[in-house]
Amino acid sequence: MDSSKPAEAVKNAVKTASGKIADALTPEVPGAPGSAPPTVEEPTTPHDPLPPKPEQGAPQTRTPTGAETGAPATANGQQGAYLTTAQGARLRDTDHSLKAGPRGPVLLQDHHLREKITHFDHERIPERVVHARGAGAHGVFTAYGTAEAVTRAGFLMKGRETEVFVRFSTVLGSRGSADTVRDTRGFATKFYTDEGTFDLVGNNMPVFFIQDAIKFPDIIHAGKPHPDREIPQAQSAHDTFWDFVSLHTEAQHHTIWNMSDRGIPRSYRTMEGFGVHTFRLVNEAGETVLAKFHWKPKLGVHSLTWEEAQLLGGMDPDFHRRDLYDAIEAGAYPEWELGIQVFPDTPEETFAGIDLLDPTKIVPEELAEVQPIGRLVLNRTPTNFFAETEQVAFHLGHLPPGIDVTNDPLLQGRLFSYVDTQLTRLGGPNFSQIPINRPHAAVNDMLRDGFHQHAVHAGVAPYRPNSLDGGNPFPAGDAEHAFVDVPVGVAQAPKVRANPTSFDDHYSQVRLFWLSMSPVEKEHIIRAYTFELGKCYHQAIKERQLQSLANIDPVLCEQVATGLGLPAPQPTVPLADVTPSPALSQVGGEWPSDGRTVGIVVDPDGDLDGVDEVRRAVFEAGMVPLLIAPHGGMVADLPVQRTFATGRSVEFDAVLLAGAPAPAPDAVPARDDKAGRAGAAAVDPRVLLLVEECWRHAKAIGAWGAGGTVLEQAGVAGTPGVVTASSGAEALTAVQQLMAAHRVWERFPASVA
Repeated sequence: MDSSKPAEAVKNAVKTASGKIADALTPEVPGAPGSAPPTVEEPTTPHDPLPPKPEQGAPQTRTPTGAETGAPATANGQQGAYLTTAQGARLRDTDHSLKAGPRGPVLLQDHHLREKITHFDHERIPERVVHARGAGAHGVFTAYGTAEAVTRAGFLMKGRETEVFVRFSTVLGSRGSADTVRDTRGFATKFYTDEGTFDLVGNNMPVFFIQDAIKFPDIIHAGKPHPDREIPQAQSAHDTFWDFVSLHTEAQHHTIWNMSDRGIPRSYRTMEGFGVHTFRLVNEAGETVLAKFHWKPKLGVHSLTWEEAQLLGGMDPDFHRRDLYDAIEAGAYPEWELGIQVFPDTPEETFAGIDLLDPTKIVPEELAEVQPIGRLVLNRTPTNFFAETEQVAFHLGHLPPGIDVTNDPLLQGRLFSYVDTQLTRLGGPNFSQIPINRPHAAVNDMLRDGFHQHAVHAGVAPYRPNSLDGGNPFPAGDAEHAFVDVPVGVAQAPKVRANPTSFDDHYSQVRLFWLSMSPVEKEHIIRAYTFELGKCYHQAIKERQLQSLANIDPVLCEQVATGLGLPAPQPTVPLADVTPSPALSQVGGEWPSDGRTVGIVVDPDGDLDGVDEVRRAVFEAGMVPLLIAPHGGMVADLPVQRTFATGRSVEFDAVLLAGAPAPAPDAVPARDDKAGRAGAAAVDPRVLLLVEECWRHAKAIGAWGAGGTVLEQAGVAGTPGVVTASSGAEALTAVQQLMAAHRVWERFPASVA
């Protein structure tokens, strides 16, 4: 696919697959469910399965022990033109059970019925306890070679390309929860390196709630729905969460990240990723450094507004996964740079007074620059969500030579927990043989048997040493790039259940985060704390959390206390003297508009030639245009993607108005609540609502011709980020310039500095 002209590439690929789509109906906009359009009549001529869609990929067809088979990826899919049993016997009928006569009882001998129902009864596996709600994609990682001095990991050598699978997720919700809840997001990357699989299992926040893994069940139990009522789902706005974090003040740093805009990302494509922990890197000379991993999105770090997140939770709970897959289909491939912060490997394992083993602390980028070491591009969607996204199994202990762990107590506990989890969730110890988990390196592990053993092992001596199998397998050394367990000294000390005193500072970095925010981001944090604590039942929990906020910043505490109707307490610890870190703010830069969605309101009696010109220009700019019209189908020769009834502001990054459409026939409150009190309005009230919502959400809005009338009726004309132009091309140019900053925050001056 030509990434320089993504829309054109998708158009050509779909036309090739179907062979008969008229230009006017070509699904240039991503989202078509199949690789060829359906017919109105039921197809009856047998043929082989349709090919995957152009943007879909699948795990390589490797053997359970890592060997390439040379077979195409479709070899793992269904085969042949005819319906069969699981053993390949062709079937005449799958709609009727075998009975003793048409009205008789069903016969036990109906092997097809029993096989079909039994398999259906067991189609579900236990969902993940955390990170259950996820979406994944295939891609490729290309190394810059800039890490060669600090690690011997082969996949980081200059120019080396490594296939990857990435899974994004929320933490607290079930598989059926919404994408846009306020929560931490998982950012887990499986690198299929030729030296063994490397799993970088991180989050979109660089710190975690707890310092020791032994508390992990506690924080998750506190964040999950209350066990008596199983509510609230996928959110932290409830008593048990705030009871925990106000009692375990080490959680305050992660909590303020959650209460910031980072807790509701605009998309996975505009989300940072962090390895959270400090790792140890070792180079070819055996020299070591400590390092933290960072993913930096090409499009910048952006978030939803709180109202957008709430609207999307109702109208499109799959918003983030849809955005990810539509972007890949459109050729606007999600892209990140992988970077590392590097620190000397000293006995104290600290840097600038910051304990590198404390997972509730960051090292500000102003103190240790994030050095780019490679580029990640996601370019294929899964062929089968269950087989790939649900069955992918990550583990922090999947490490290549050159990367090792540290004594971070949260990391140490995770090294045990992940394998233990997969044993139950994936039905046994052979989960690494599921296609999505199969390594791209030769496997000779002497592990045998167990549930779901796919390998057919030869030989008679799965033990070391042996002579019956000729000594195979043999141990590897440095020359063969064996894994390096760095021989770090372990201090002589008594066995204790305790943390070092450096872990006791629970507020200075929380204050650092707060002071690093722009005024508008501070407003959002105040609103989030006020909302979440306002949902708590017990006053004591609110008062206890306010005490923590007082220890962070008086302004933050006072504003939240005012919203709760409670007095603001005084700090119980001295306020930390910290230097703000501009890198923590999402506001102030400019970013590409690749893959953004532009809604174009079409008036059937308006400037349709101008709409067509703008639509083509949006495609050429690497964005996706969605035409919004009074009805579906076609308006003249233009395909309509949304109607006034089905479209909503949260789908669009910007809106253009090509006219002032009169109320459509379905603009009646009895049929569409959004029509409101339509009355004798000159413009369809749903178009006015669309403009008003986009304005409230600080999005760029443009209009030309009669579209300026809509801006005036909505009361937004002449406000910041609202453009009136003489042509569609001029309006698009102005709006695209505004989109570079993601939002027009100057539209809403903040009340806090």
